[in-house]
Amino acid sequence: DGDFDLAVANYFSGNVSILPNNGNGTFAAANNFGTEGSAWSVFSADLDSDGDFDLAVANAWSTNVSILPNDGDGTFPSARLYGAGNSAYSVFSADLNGDGDKDLAVANSGSDNVSTLLNNGDGTFAPAVNYGTGDYSYSVFSADLDGDADFDLAVANAGSNNVSVLKNNGDGTFVAAVNYGAGVGPVSVFSSDLDGDGDKDLAVANNLSDDISILLNHGDGTFAAAVSYVAADDPWSVFAADLDGDGDRDLAVATSGADNVSIRINNGDATFALPVHYGAGDGPRSVYAADLDDDGDFDLAVANEFSDNVSILVNLSDIAVSVVNDEPVDLPNSLSLAQNYPNPFNPATSIAYSLDVRSHVVIDIYNVLGRKVCSLIDQTQSAGNYQVIWDGTDQSGRSVATGLYLYRLQIGENTATKKMILLK
Repeated sequence: DGDFDLAVANYFSGNVSILPNNGNGTFAAANNFGTEGSAWSVFSADLDSDGDFDLAVANAWSTNVSILPNDGDGTFPSARLYGAGNSAYSVFSADLNGDGDKDLAVANSGSDNVSTLLNNGDGTFAPAVNYGTGDYSYSVFSADLDGDADFDLAVANAGSNNVSVLKNNGDGTFVAAVNYGAGVGPVSVFSSDLDGDGDKDLAVANNLSDDISILLNHGDGTFAAAVSYVAADDPWSVFAADLDGDGDRDLAVATSGADNVSIRINNGDATFALPVHYGAGDGPRSVYAADLDDDGDFDLAVANEFSDNVSILVNLSDIAVSVVNDEPVDLPNSLSLAQNYPNPFNPATSIAYSLDVRSHVVIDIYNVLGRKVCSLIDQTQSAGNYQVIWDGTDQSGRSVATGLYLYRLQIGENTATKKMILLK
């Protein structure tokens, strides 16, 4: 229905809770679906290419991953198990071999490796291939770290106090891991362009040293020495998103010992302001940012281990200007942004906008993680009516996956954001 719902992995009950969004950032009662395993981590993606979001669940203290296909209505009646390594703690989905399907990467803390499971094209998966990492691999994230248009892997290793980077050979196989030091007990890794230079950096939550490590990318998938920022007690999860609407990626950190979420605002150069803390539930273990209330900025969802609930923190920023209906967005100086047409679309869609005065115009496409997919316009234009076509490809010209995307118009300090759906 175009809104962001929630999926929560529940370890002790061995299931996943689905909380449907009412359309305004409030959520209906949870529906629980069995995973046939000890669910520790969940990732949502269109695994079987039918246009809806399925679930992949890493089952801790086991050697498998559960796949729950979406029936098309947000229900998940059955689970299929696929072998991974020992103690599968984290799962991430991305097109690892460049065939247009979503594959899986799984961090295995018990076997000190990462498993890749390639998609057969229908939401079933080939047997796992394992690659060595550091000790007690706890979290995995996939992104194009070396700028060659395929998805590499970053793995946080809690036992060896480092992050393993495994570069993709371009076919879903990976070279041997290169390890980079982090803090003590790294349990979460997130990749985003933190310093605005166009390549993917790393943010790492260190559970035992109570800090966040920032590793800046040299542009080739190698990384500078970590710079640490103090967090509150017991950080378990880090997420990067533009929380204040200024175009750079800020940090949200779930701190289990302090029962809060720490926000560090990016100064624009991958240095970060002092943290501001916001209360959550008891023992927050995971944090995720998305536009939950359809107002164009990033809100937070926090999974709380000991209070068995999810906290929603609504973003009160008034920097962004946005709407989510089909009417044009009226901005200062009679600027206007229309809903894309067609929507949903395949393979291309048109975005119309108008200017009454000469302005510098930026139109960017983002995915649901807040990562920029591509830039459509970045130039000064005279007054008039315009339209731009997005052909469903990223900045490198690769076709992107089915799913929900955001397009953002920025003119000076004014921004507007709308949603669109690519269906293949």
